[in-house]
Amino acid sequence: MLAVIATGGKQYLVKTGDTLKIEKILGEAGEKVTFDKVLLTADDNGSNAKIGAPFLSGVVLSATVVKQGKNRTVRVEKFKRKVRYHKVHGQRQRFTEVKIA
Repeated sequence: MLAVIATGGKQYLVKTGDTLKIEKILGEAGEKVTFDKVLLTADDNGSNAKIGAPFLSGVVLSATVVKQGKNRTVRVEKFKRKVRYHKVHGQRQRFTEVKIA
Protein backbone atom coordinates (compact mmCIF):
# COMPACT_ATOMS: atom_id res chain seq x y z
CA MET A 1 0.00 0.00 0.00
CA LEU A 2 1.25 3.48 -0.90
CA ALA A 3 0.30 6.61 1.00
CA VAL A 4 1.24 10.27 1.17
CA ILE A 5 1.24 11.65 4.71
CA ALA A 6 1.80 15.17 6.04
CA THR A 7 3.78 15.68 9.24
CA GLY A 8 6.15 18.35 10.48
CA GLY A 9 5.29 20.70 7.61
CA LYS A 10 6.47 18.19 4.99
CA GLN A 11 4.85 15.47 2.89
CA TYR A 12 6.23 11.93 2.63
CA LEU A 13 5.47 9.12 0.17
CA VAL A 14 5.52 5.93 2.24
CA LYS A 15 4.96 2.21 1.75
CA THR A 16 4.28 -0.50 4.29
CA GLY A 17 7.54 -1.41 6.03
CA ASP A 18 9.37 1.85 5.18
CA THR A 19 11.62 3.52 7.76
CA LEU A 20 11.89 7.29 7.56
CA LYS A 21 13.26 10.26 9.49
CA ILE A 22 10.69 12.93 10.27
CA GLU A 23 10.66 16.08 12.39
CA LYS A 24 10.61 15.31 16.12
CA ILE A 25 7.33 14.04 17.52
CA LEU A 26 6.57 12.84 21.04
CA GLY A 27 7.06 9.17 21.80
CA GLU A 28 9.67 6.76 23.11
CA ALA A 29 11.27 3.94 21.13
CA GLY A 30 8.79 1.11 20.62
CA GLU A 31 5.66 3.25 21.02
CA LYS A 32 2.93 3.36 18.39
CA VAL A 33 2.09 6.67 16.70
CA THR A 34 -0.68 7.48 14.23
CA PHE A 35 -0.78 9.87 11.30
CA ASP A 36 -4.26 11.16 10.51
CA LYS A 37 -3.24 13.68 7.83
CA VAL A 38 -3.27 11.28 4.87
CA LEU A 39 -3.41 12.97 1.46
CA LEU A 40 -3.46 9.90 -0.81
CA THR A 41 -3.71 6.12 -0.64
CA ALA A 42 -3.17 3.61 -3.44
CA ASP A 43 -2.24 0.00 -4.11
CA ASP A 44 1.43 -0.97 -4.54
CA ASN A 45 1.23 -0.61 -8.32
CA GLY A 46 -0.49 2.80 -8.08
CA SER A 47 -3.99 1.67 -9.00
CA ASN A 48 -7.14 2.19 -6.93
CA ALA A 49 -5.96 5.62 -5.76
CA LYS A 50 -8.00 7.74 -3.37
CA ILE A 51 -7.12 11.44 -3.25
CA GLY A 52 -8.22 13.72 -0.42
CA ALA A 53 -9.26 17.35 -0.57
CA PRO A 54 -6.87 18.05 1.16
CA PHE A 55 -7.01 15.04 3.54
CA LEU A 56 -8.85 11.71 3.44
CA SER A 57 -11.41 11.44 6.21
CA GLY A 58 -11.41 8.31 8.33
CA VAL A 59 -8.00 7.11 7.10
CA VAL A 60 -5.28 6.68 9.72
CA LEU A 61 -1.74 5.36 9.19
CA SER A 62 0.07 3.73 12.11
CA ALA A 63 3.81 3.53 12.74
CA THR A 64 6.27 2.50 15.43
CA VAL A 65 8.93 4.85 16.81
CA VAL A 66 12.35 3.31 16.17
CA LYS A 67 14.46 6.00 17.83
CA GLN A 68 14.78 9.67 18.73
CA GLY A 69 17.97 11.48 17.75
CA LYS A 70 19.81 14.54 16.50
CA ASN A 71 21.14 15.26 13.01
CA ARG A 72 24.64 16.55 12.24
CA THR A 73 25.57 20.04 13.35
CA VAL A 74 24.64 22.81 10.94
CA ARG A 75 26.95 25.79 11.36
CA VAL A 76 25.93 29.31 10.34
CA GLU A 77 28.50 32.10 10.30
CA LYS A 78 27.81 35.83 10.19
CA PHE A 79 30.75 37.84 8.91
CA LYS A 80 31.39 41.50 8.14
CA ARG A 81 34.64 42.40 6.47
CA LYS A 82 36.98 45.14 7.64
CA VAL A 83 35.43 45.44 11.12
CA ARG A 84 36.60 42.16 12.72
CA TYR A 85 33.04 40.97 13.24
CA HIS A 86 32.06 37.33 13.00
CA LYS A 87 29.66 35.07 14.86
CA VAL A 88 29.28 31.33 14.58
CA HIS A 89 26.07 29.56 15.53
CA GLY A 90 25.53 25.80 15.44
CA GLN A 91 22.38 23.72 15.67
CA ARG A 92 21.54 20.02 15.75
CA GLN A 93 17.99 19.42 14.52
CA ARG A 94 16.10 16.73 16.39
CA PHE A 95 14.37 13.93 14.49
CA THR A 96 12.24 10.86 15.06
CA GLU A 97 12.81 7.69 13.06
CA VAL A 98 9.60 5.71 12.47
CA LYS A 99 8.74 2.40 10.79
CA ILE A 100 5.43 2.34 8.91
CA ALA A 101 3.23 -0.60 9.93
